[in-house]
Amino acid sequence: MTSSPSAKPHKPPIPRQAGIVKVFHAINIISLLLMISSGLQIYNANPVFGGRGGWTFPRVLLLGGWLAGGRDWHFAIMWVFSLNLLLYGLYIGLTRRWHRRFVSSSDLQALQTGRNPKRKTYAWHRLVYTAIVPLLLLAIASGLAMYKPAQLPWLAALFGNWQTLRTVHFITVPIVLLFAIVHSLLALKAGGIRLIQSMFQLR
Repeated sequence: MTSSPSAKPHKPPIPRQAGIVKVFHAINIISLLLMISSGLQIYNANPVFGGRGGWTFPRVLLLGGWLAGGRDWHFAIMWVFSLNLLLYGLYIGLTRRWHRRFVSSSDLQALQTGRNPKRKTYAWHRLVYTAIVPLLLLAIASGLAMYKPAQLPWLAALFGNWQTLRTVHFITVPIVLLFAIVHSLLALKAGGIRLIQSMFQLR
């Protein structure tokens, strides 16, 4: 017996994501964009590269209107971003989801000798997910050192001088953006567009 021509092919169910994970991603994306645009406003006031006559970013990308406005936005959103990461880190720890999120020795072995492409994709995803943690900590630490150099002189001293501190903080931005792109591409490769959609659906 043949199936009816009108029968629709079965689609796999859309992956279900925990509500707190969706909230984390939403806050993370919004706060990251706001920090970048306000950070570029601060950058334009005194470019990291080239001094006051250096290359600047177009006004359409900026948030804050001027230096003080950019600083107010940047430092306010910094606390939202940092608190969001802290709460999500506690969630991962308490629920033991770190076993499935961060790279393990079996992942490294799969990358070296594994022959299953899907297993390698998951291993790469966990490796990238793990590598972003120290980078985010570096971004926050360098940001705090610039925000409160008098109150945190030991932290600022770790970076040597002010220009090195500004440069380190600035280069974390394109690296974080690159992580977001790679993270999305690996998720797309592992679970398809339905996995991406599941992270932003309300239900």
